[in-house]
Amino acid sequence: MPRPVTVALIGAGSRGADVYGRYIAQHPELGRVVAVAESRPAHRAGAAEQHGIAASHTFASWEDLLEGGRLADALIIATPDVLHVEPAKAALALGYQVLLEKPIAPTLAGVLELAAAARTSTGSLTVAHVLRHSAFFATIKRLLDQGRIGDLIHVQHTENVGHWHFAHSFVRGNWRREDQASPMILAKACHDLDLLRWLVGRPCTSVASYGGLRHFRLENAPAGSTQRCTGGCAVERECPYSALRIYLERFAGHDGWPNNVLTPEPNAESLLAALNDGPYGRCVYRCDNDVADNQVVALNFEGGVAASLTVSAFTEENTRTLHLMGSHGEIHGHMERGELIVDDFAADTREAVAVPTVGSGHSGADEALLIDFLERVGDEHAGAPPTGLEASIDSHLMAFAAEESRLSGASVLVGAPTRTFS
Repeated sequence: MPRPVTVALIGAGSRGADVYGRYIAQHPELGRVVAVAESRPAHRAGAAEQHGIAASHTFASWEDLLEGGRLADALIIATPDVLHVEPAKAALALGYQVLLEKPIAPTLAGVLELAAAARTSTGSLTVAHVLRHSAFFATIKRLLDQGRIGDLIHVQHTENVGHWHFAHSFVRGNWRREDQASPMILAKACHDLDLLRWLVGRPCTSVASYGGLRHFRLENAPAGSTQRCTGGCAVERECPYSALRIYLERFAGHDGWPNNVLTPEPNAESLLAALNDGPYGRCVYRCDNDVADNQVVALNFEGGVAASLTVSAFTEENTRTLHLMGSHGEIHGHMERGELIVDDFAADTREAVAVPTVGSGHSGADEALLIDFLERVGDEHAGAPPTGLEASIDSHLMAFAAEESRLSGASVLVGAPTRTFS
């Protein structure tokens, strides 16, 4: 690139500041954050200090950042789900190259509205479907394209959320309620639906889905439990979802995610104070959550390829596992361990395929996506991003259809949902 790309940042939380912002700060040859909008004063000040942003380019709202015209080459939007559409539309109208955190929007209407705005804009929009950039899934895609297992027939894909992760994000955290964020299948698994669409290489035609909020409900609260884990709960020591066990023991001494969601500078004292007063110290059986804690989706793709997606809170591992079955072989994969096993039926062989491990977030995919985005912004001749808006819409249509099916009990044609998601 002829010069580092200048970047404006809307949302300085876990993704905006701790993932994208931190990487840019560590790699000034790629980019430089020159403006930030963040409603929380401490987070706003932290981002300004981290990047040396002038006070004139530090804003309390995305409206203030965008109303004065373009301040940078590119814009990263890492706000809550319900605050994606309007800032993205405004940024596209200014001609920004936008990196938008997933999901695109929590409603079908919002997704379609943003797609219409992008088609008439001189800017561009890349959706942060980071897993397409992981070496693990890129290797699987290469093996499929090489015909290593013949014609793809079926895929079994599991999103093992992890019991502690689900409690953090989807029971106590920001994604616990559909009216404040998105349906769980969209918020957590649009990554996975996008991967299935990409690996199969054909549109999904229909889905059927089952699941719901099974466990994290008041009627499942054990005798002796209290409103908060710090409130003298008699069963806290034996509860796998104890906030004390998660933040003060499992992640003891850790100053990154998830502890830094509770307090900007995590330590034992500040974490305990947050658990005493904040949302992350609540009993998981006494929260106001309403999103599904388990969901299974059966998907039919053009050409007859079938797939199943399981998303579950009730796992120890926090990873993705999958099994791809073809006419002449099969692939077993475990993302966190970087394991891929290929069985060739004709040769009667089993091969372990090496997957390079690079970087940290999402097995290096966070960094790979950001590098690709910045390089495309800096190259006026670069082609469409692999996770551009048009390429990413199908995953969202699949998610909305799956949620409709889960609620109605009927199979649903993708792209033609009958329920209004608002």
